[in-house]
Parts: sequence; structure tokens; C-alpha cells
Amino acid sequence: MHKTSMDLNMATLTKCAPEILQAQSLVEVVLALGSNYQAEKYLPIARESLAALGEIRLSTAFQNPDFTATLEQPKPDYTNQCVHLALNTPMSLQQLQQTFKALEGNCNRRRQTKPNQVRRVTMDIDILMIKLATIENSLSKKLIFKSISDWIVMANRYPFKAHEIVGIEELTAFTD
Repeated sequence: MHKTSMDLNMATLTKCAPEILQAQSLVEVVLALGSNYQAEKYLPIARESLAALGEIRLSTAFQNPDFTATLEQPKPDYTNQCVHLALNTPMSLQQLQQTFKALEGNCNRRRQTKPNQVRRVTMDIDILMIKLATIENSLSKKLIFKSISDWIVMANRYPFKAHEIVGIEELTAFTD
């Protein structure tokens, strides 16, 4: 399998565990949305809620098989979409994580309670990449990626899944 220029750029980005960034103030995030149950209902609700937090750009929504499905335990396909969110007001990573968890709840997200249960996931919101609040980043808020080197990858989400890479590529206009 050959690597694209995007793969090579991603490999050089700083990767941090979310635990050490909890108090950091953020101005932009790249998110992965996913739903395997009534996506046509819940994705628009999530997008509308995210738009209330700032300016959003959306990748194409893709339908993908659940990579954890097996012949013995088939699972419904997911609809996945990446979102670039430029926040109206900087927020800490911890605040954003709490906001996204509440948004998932507003979409009737129920956490798995029984082992080996096939989960119906109405909405899953994962933070893939963040941009920290700096004087420069706060003054130059634009809905383009000025430079990939400004971004920090959430280590718990890397390496990205194929649909996440495609979504990020759609959202980016890297200049370096």
C-alpha cells in the first residue's frame, strides 16, 4: 500500500494524548461524526448543533461497514462525516468533550450496557485534530487550514481510518 502526501504530512504532525490537553484553549477542531442508526435523522441535528458553536465545513458523508463486524456478528453500516469547526469563542478541550457528549445525548445516544450487544449508535462525535488558541490563531480565524503544522492530532485517534483521511483531505487546503 503506497502512502499519499496526506499520509506523509499526517505522520509528521504532533500527536498528544487528550488527557494532557484538557485545560488547553482551542479555536478549531476537526471532528469525525458517525451514526449506524437513523443517520438521516441524527446527522442534521448534530450539524445544526455544531453550527451554533461556530463556522463549520463538512466533508461528504460516506456509508461504511462497521470494521468490527464479523460473519458471526454482523453489524449495521455507519454513515461517517468529517467536520471542520472554527469556534466562535475559544473553549477548553474538556469543555468541548463535555459539549459533544451532551450533543450525543441530545441525539438519543445510549451507551452499550450488555457485553456482545450490537450497538445502535445514533451519534458519535470524535475529536481528530485540534488547533490551540494563540494570538495569531485567534486573529486569523478562517475556514481554511492555513498550515497543517498548526494542528495537533489526538493520539488516541491516530492512525486515522480511511474515511477520516478522505474527509480531512476534502476539508483541507494546506499551503505548506
